[in-house]
This record gives sequence, structure tokens and C-alpha cells, in this order.
Amino acid sequence: MLDIATLTLNPTVDLSFEVDRIYPIHKMRGSNERHDPGGGGINVARVLVRLGANARCHYMSGGAAGAALDHLLDLHQLVKTRVPIAGETRISTSVLERESGKEYRFTTDGPEIASDEWMRCLAQLNTLRNDYLVLSGSLPRGVPDDIYAQAAALAARNDVRVVLDSSGRGLSGGLSGPEIFLAKPSIGELRALVGKELESDESIIEAADAIIARGAARHIAVTMGREGAILVSAGRHLRLPALPVKVQSAVGAGDSFLAAMVFALAQGKPIEEAFHLGVAAGAAAVLSPGTGLARADDILRLAGSG
Repeated sequence: MLDIATLTLNPTVDLSFEVDRIYPIHKMRGSNERHDPGGGGINVARVLVRLGANARCHYMSGGAAGAALDHLLDLHQLVKTRVPIAGETRISTSVLERESGKEYRFTTDGPEIASDEWMRCLAQLNTLRNDYLVLSGSLPRGVPDDIYAQAAALAARNDVRVVLDSSGRGLSGGLSGPEIFLAKPSIGELRALVGKELESDESIIEAADAIIARGAARHIAVTMGREGAILVSAGRHLRLPALPVKVQSAVGAGDSFLAAMVFALAQGKPIEEAFHLGVAAGAAAVLSPGTGLARADDILRLAGSG
């Protein structure tokens, strides 16, 4: 079985439900409530397991919400390696307004992490023997900007390929260390990283090429929502359109995309084939309401039709 590890430094308990219409002040009663374990790496692991891989979640959790997160991970039958923290794990909420079809998403910064806490989390990676390590999600307060680069350096000692999906200082810091095998920024995250508008495919490819040329990443997959995605490697690129599907929720589309790519790569598939599967998984994710993420049968069906 494929053996993949994920690191989630700022996990969350994901709450989602639906209301008929959103009003200010008034109490609104929801339905179709669900609770899921969340945060970038945990979401990736959920989809990897559905596809048939073995995924171990490395993460930090604390407080009552942290206990709920631990329980939810057990319910999803995910293998977990937890570092306890003093702070309270965050809760993220997604609300679908049925009347308009609009989805409203709320999240917070999360807890402040003490230095001994994040150092214990990193220390777990010293013994990694996985095929891939996925570094995914935002950075919580208190951790250094280059913590993902530090994690990548630990993985590199054991010949573990590293995949990065973050934003802001998590993305820039993660690209400041050893070469990342695959980086997956959204178009908004790439724009923020390079400080340019990137309004054309050519400008996106040029920006990704520059990152690859300086040895920060070997491959870069830029996701663009309804505009599709672009894969850039040294000397070549591939542009794929988004698959036409009815959108139920945008939660976890990027995480599902990345999980499918890593799953294919860990099977030894070419990067272009993995990219195709990733696009199918991104489309499959939006078919699931709330925080459901992509289902394996939807991924494979859409991959066959794309």
C-alpha cells in the first residue's frame, strides 16, 4: 500500500450546515449539519485514504476542540501522530444559503504555538520512512516562517519527496529551503508570492519558471478554479481546463486536487498523468456539499471523461 505522510500545523474542526436564507441579528436554524476533521494536510489524507493509500497525519491539537478533532480523525479511520498543545484548536464554519446558492466560509487564525510545541512536532519527522510528505495548510501564530523548509530538510535526509501547499509566509518560507518536489499554489497565492497580477497564462508560466530556475521547486501546479490549472516543469508546461460540474461547495477542492496528484505520483505515474487526476479530483470535490471533499468514485469517473 502507498505510504504517505501529511503535516498539518493549523488543523481545524470543520462545521458545515445549510440555512434557507441568511439574515442579520435573527436566529437562523440550520440543517444537514456535519462535522469533519480539517486543515490542509488532514483534508489531503482523507482523500488519499479514499483512493486506497495509507496516510499518516502529523498535527497539533489542544483544548475541547482538539479532543473533538482527535475523535473525528478516529471516526475517519486516519492514522494519527498528535502533538498536544496548550492552545485551543480552531473551528471553521461553512454555511450554504439555499435561496441564493451562495456559500459563506468563516475561519480564525487559530492558537498561538509555543516553541517547544512546534519543535516536538518537527522532531516527529526525523524518523519518516514514507514515500511522500505533504506539507499543507496555513501557519499558526508562533511558528517560524521557514518551518516548512525545516520540515522539508528533515524529510530530505530520508529521501522522502516533499509536496508543499500553503499561502503567505507558509508558501514563501517553504520555498526558501531544499528543493520541493511539487508546489501547488492557487493563482491568488502565486500572485501574492511574486507580487504581480499574472493576468495571462504566459505570465503565470514565467513566474513558475523563475521559482523552478532558482531551485526552489521541481514542479509547480497552479490551480485557478473555474479557469482550470497549469502545470509547469523545467522546459515544459501543461494547461488543462476545469471540468464542467455543478458546484455544491468549494471547500477542499485544492486539497482534493493535491491528494489525487500525490496518489498518482506515489504509484509511479508521470507528472502529467498525475495532473490530469488532480484536475478530476478538484472537480469531484465541488460535487460534495459542505466539507465532504472528493469521493473516489467521482474522481475516477471524471478522470475517465476528462
